[in-house]
Amino acid sequence: MAGAFVARIDVMLKPLVNDPQGLAVADGLRNLGFDAVREVRVGKRIEITLEAADAAAAEAAAREMCERLLANPVIEDFALEVSEAAPAG
Repeated sequence: MAGAFVARIDVMLKPLVNDPQGLAVADGLRNLGFDAVREVRVGKRIEITLEAADAAAAEAAAREMCERLLANPVIEDFALEVSEAAPAG
């Protein structure tokens, strides 16, 4: 029996990849007086609601989405979490 699942995907640049947006945010925070900031890395979070036979199938589909479109494997890593979608209403 199929159900609705939510895949939460965090995509971040790999640690050795330069992060110009993170550098700009870190500089901005320091300019605002947040002197304790040492490093900022900026990424993206993607949430996808999908239909699947079970959680394993939903995770497999989300992983394939990441590998084929959502994350660039050369410069980015991703982490994903799948859970049942909350009932509507």
